Amino acid sequence: MEDIQRMNAIAEGDQNAFRDLYAQFSDRVYNTAISYLQKREDAEEVTQTVFTQIFRKANTYKGDSALATWIYRITVNTSLNYIKKKKRFSFLSLQDVGREREDFVHPGFLLENQEKGKLLFRCLDELPTKQKTAFILGFIEGLPRQEIADIMGQSLKATESLLQRAKGNLRKKLEKFYPERRKPKK
Repeated sequence: MEDIQRMNAIAEGDQNAFRDLYAQFSDRVYNTAISYLQKREDAEEVTQTVFTQIFRKANTYKGDSALATWIYRITVNTSLNYIKKKKRFSFLSLQDVGREREDFVHPGFLLENQEKGKLLFRCLDELPTKQKTAFILGFIEGLPRQEIADIMGQSLKATESLLQRAKGNLRKKLEKFYPERRKPKK
């Protein structure tokens, strides 16, 4: 009930309620967006767009899911739409989009793991969208499986399957770079 009251207050223009919501969720929104977009400026733009949407759609929140789930769903959809839009208009740009992503280092990686992080995100970017989403939410954001299922609008079993396929596909892609870590064939 508290979340519904908070969102109703935001819908009525309560700036303090919106500021509190922003303070509570902005880091999570940004971290999710940067995992998809792999560029700080794009993640900042998506974060701003997400909170603009939250402010505009505050009256549509009915409490059918947790507020965090609702916000993650908006973030995932906004990030995916941003990627589609950017791909659609990339032919107009002279900039090499691929080069830019190669050097991406997620802010959550420690200095000694940054090279591995770059490689992980390069491989992650090659996964099918649903696998990528499940992996980001589950292994980067650390969300519980049921919440991932709720965000993605699917069953828990389907989510677990996506996570397993994402891990398997990433393992195959990463083995190319780390052949010494391959499991011996039986």
